[in-house]
Amino acid sequence: MNYHTLGSSTLNISEIAFGSMSLQGTDAANAALIGQALEAGINYFDTADLYDRGQNESTLGRALQGRRKEVVIATKVGNQWRPDGNGWDWNPRKEYILSAVEASLQRLQTDYIDLYQLHGGTLSDPIDETIEAFEQLQQQGKIRYYGISSIRPNVIREYVKRSRIVSVMMQYSLLDRRPEESCLPLLQQHNIGVLARGSVAKGLLVNKPAAAYLNYTSQEVSQAANLVKAVSNAQRGPAQTALRFVLQQPAITAAVVGIRTPEQLQDALAAVSAPELSAEEMERLRGAVEVNYYEAHR
Repeated sequence: MNYHTLGSSTLNISEIAFGSMSLQGTDAANAALIGQALEAGINYFDTADLYDRGQNESTLGRALQGRRKEVVIATKVGNQWRPDGNGWDWNPRKEYILSAVEASLQRLQTDYIDLYQLHGGTLSDPIDETIEAFEQLQQQGKIRYYGISSIRPNVIREYVKRSRIVSVMMQYSLLDRRPEESCLPLLQQHNIGVLARGSVAKGLLVNKPAAAYLNYTSQEVSQAANLVKAVSNAQRGPAQTALRFVLQQPAITAAVVGIRTPEQLQDALAAVSAPELSAEEMERLRGAVEVNYYEAHR
C-alpha cells in the first residue's frame, strides 16, 4: 500500500480509502470486510452521520474496536435528520455541529475524530460560524483536523480563503473532470488534500451497461468505457485503469472507494500494485470524451 500525507495535516493515509457508505451487511460481516481491508494496508475509513441514520458510523465503530491507533477515521456533519425521521435538513450552524459531534463520537466509540468534514455547503451558509465550530472542536481535542465535502467551486474558494481546512472531498473520474478547471490547481497550490470519490463513475467505466451520466450521453459513456478497456491489460483491468487515472492526478491524495464486498475490495486494492498508466495512455484516456465543466456555483 502507498501512503500520502493529507494536505497540511500529519495524517498519513492509504491512497485507497475505504468508503463505508456502501456497507449493507451485518456488523459481523462488515467487521470481517473491514478487517480484510486493514490487513491489506488500508488505514483510512470514511463515513457520515447521514448514512443509514447514523448506523453506518456505529457499524464502523464496532469493527474498529481495539485498532483505533492504527486507523484514520473521517466522518461528516451538516445534514440533520428531522424528529419524525422523514428526511433531513441542511444545518451548518455552530450549535448543531457542536452537538452532532458528540453523537458521532458515541456511535464511533472513540474520543476523537481524525477528520471532521462539512457534508456540503452553500454561499448562504454562516461560513464563519461553521468554521468557529470546527476550530473549537479542534481546540478541545474532539477532532484532529477538519475539511469539507463539496463540488462547488465558489464554496471551496471561500473555505480556502477563510479556514484551515486540510482536505476537500469531491467527485472526480474520467467522466467527471470538472475539478480540473479550477479546484484541483487551487487546492494543490494551498497544500489542501483532495479525496476523490466516484472514481469508477457508478461502475459505468467498469462493468455497468452504458447510461447517460452528468452531461454525457450513453453513447459517450460507452465510448469512454471502451477506451478504458482498450488500455487495460492482464496486469491492470478496467477498475484498476479507472482508479489509476484518478490516482495519477498530482492533486489527488487518495481515492475513496465504496466497498461492500470482498470482490470490490480486491478490485480496489489491485490498483495499488497495477502498472501505472503511461503518458501516452493518460493522453488517450483524456481524449475519450470532451472535458466537462461546472456550470453552476462557479
